[in-house]
Amino acid sequence: MTRKKRINRDHAKKKNRPQVENEAIANHLEDLLIPAMAAQKTFYRQLNLRDRILTLPLMMAAILSLLWRDVAGVTELTRLLNREGLLWCQPQEISQQALSQRFLTFPAILFEKVFKELLPHFRRKWLMRKSRPLPDSVQFALKNFENIWIADGSTLEALFRKLESLSDVPIGQLAGKMGVIIDLVTHLPEEIWFGENPKQADTNWEEDLLKTVNPKTLLLLDRGFYHFAFWSKLIEQEIGFITRIKKGASYQIERVLTNTYDVKDQIIKIGAGTKQTPALTIRLVQIRSKTSWRSYLTSVREPEILPPYVVADLYQRRWRIEDAFCTVKRLLNLSYLWTGSLNGIKLQIWATWLFYA
Repeated sequence: MTRKKRINRDHAKKKNRPQVENEAIANHLEDLLIPAMAAQKTFYRQLNLRDRILTLPLMMAAILSLLWRDVAGVTELTRLLNREGLLWCQPQEISQQALSQRFLTFPAILFEKVFKELLPHFRRKWLMRKSRPLPDSVQFALKNFENIWIADGSTLEALFRKLESLSDVPIGQLAGKMGVIIDLVTHLPEEIWFGENPKQADTNWEEDLLKTVNPKTLLLLDRGFYHFAFWSKLIEQEIGFITRIKKGASYQIERVLTNTYDVKDQIIKIGAGTKQTPALTIRLVQIRSKTSWRSYLTSVREPEILPPYVVADLYQRRWRIEDAFCTVKRLLNLSYLWTGSLNGIKLQIWATWLFYA
């Protein structure tokens, strides 16, 4: 019996049938982006970028069109630009070679600055919503914390070798890894980082996190950030965290706060006391789930600030960042990398998260 060849649907060839442009979406994007792009004129000149046809507004229109109209690639995008125009850009005669080359060289930092220019606007719009009440655990935690953020990393898919300049790139080489902070309240990204090494550990984002996160913030961390020296720095900066304890971890119980049939709440001492694993006095919260126990570590030692069930419920909501990754990769096609250049990948990352927001 012959086996069918497995196909990676993310890498399957797309049909050249872009979706019809939606006027309402086009108008909304134009209202948002035109002022944000105009604010980058000074920085644009500082990069010594002269006024040419393929400027920031046109590149932004091109890449956003690739995303939401599901354009198959640069060839079809060039045809659309030549015949129909894209979003706020009128039809222009541009060669495919010129557009492909621009993806290799156009500074991705301009897209990043436009994204960050718009983030305060997105936050204000969310705060105006009245129809989506916050979960009780989140409301309780916000009495003592200004922000509740989730941090995690996600590996990108394999590079495509469509351009001649990328012919030497090994087949199947992954495109890199992105580190992201998501606000649990608004579900908006607060910060995004990109690393070219797809195998790098999440701990490589630790210094970036320490520079980004403010005091009175509660971080929800998975076990990719299981690093005692990092936890110590968070505590020094008055940043709270909740994470899961590793199986078989060694610790000493210093004080029992609660000990019932389904809740154990203890102050423990964990760590060997070395430079890499300093000794920390933190809190271990254990909640019974049917026949097993779920264990959480938190730097917040006062149960009146974070009761045991609030700790458990908040950590379960760490999954919101996985929902965000699923949205940008599957719904907005970040899993389908239409260029193999690292610069083009950065452009696609920032444009995708902009459209997500």
